[in-house]
Amino acid sequence: MFTVAKSEAGKSLQDLLAARCGLSRRAAKAIIDGRSAWVNRNCTWIAHHALRTGDVVEVPRAVVSAAKRQPGSAKPAAAAAPKGAAAPSLELRHVRVLAETPDFVIADKPAGVVSCADPKSVEMILRLQLKIPTLEAVHRLDRDTTGCLLLAKTHAAFLAAVEVFKTRRVKKTYAAICAGKFPFPHQTINQELDGKPAVSHVTRETTSPDASFLKVRIETGRTNQIRRHLASVRFPILGDRTFGLKSVRDPRLMQVPRQMLHAASLELPDPMVKGGTLKGHSPLPADFRSCLKLFGMGK
Repeated sequence: MFTVAKSEAGKSLQDLLAARCGLSRRAAKAIIDGRSAWVNRNCTWIAHHALRTGDVVEVPRAVVSAAKRQPGSAKPAAAAAPKGAAAPSLELRHVRVLAETPDFVIADKPAGVVSCADPKSVEMILRLQLKIPTLEAVHRLDRDTTGCLLLAKTHAAFLAAVEVFKTRRVKKTYAAICAGKFPFPHQTINQELDGKPAVSHVTRETTSPDASFLKVRIETGRTNQIRRHLASVRFPILGDRTFGLKSVRDPRLMQVPRQMLHAASLELPDPMVKGGTLKGHSPLPADFRSCLKLFGMGK
């Protein structure tokens, strides 16, 4: 958190973040585009937003730290690298494997990484890590959602699994932390999304005066289903920069580094083995447990 000085008045939010956090302008804009920057406790996503003397700017420390780890995020050094020097290689992060069969892998997707269709995706990391160049993600999780992700080792297995996902035979359970004290032990949200049926079964695990720990089982897999469903009943997921709170009074809310949504378990019939079952469970990640503690729901 920092306060805009008189000499900084008129600067854009992007330029101020770059200067104060030691980031490139590109990295600063990525933070703003990700709706992780707050000005006077209002989520601000306009990079050229002009700041005034006394404005209070806040960005979660974890978000700044993650931005600094990205290649090209730091401000250029005063001294240039020697001509002809090799660029530093990107160190791909390790992805934990939760379960594996001859045809499939269930991975523990980390936050901040897309599922597939990107050189830095979980799919690509695991292709290199497991030395399986044909690996394909069967479904997707949002960039900042963690947990169980199913990947197929062959295209035949991929096609077979996609057909199972079109049915309601896939059991997906998520852990979520929402804003506010969720009033119901159980609630089913049956509300269409994008003109299609969508059903989420919500179970309250524990609450505090300002937040609630929920388990959500979904029957359908619409885009952003849980985030949109919980926002529709006015209990948005903490850290959700798209469907969540845009203005806050509780400073703890600005410490949440990402949307608190975790794919805790996944179970479905194995389409390649008659009578077989694919099953994976992912424990709560450290930042999720820290958020529970922050709001008085964990040790």
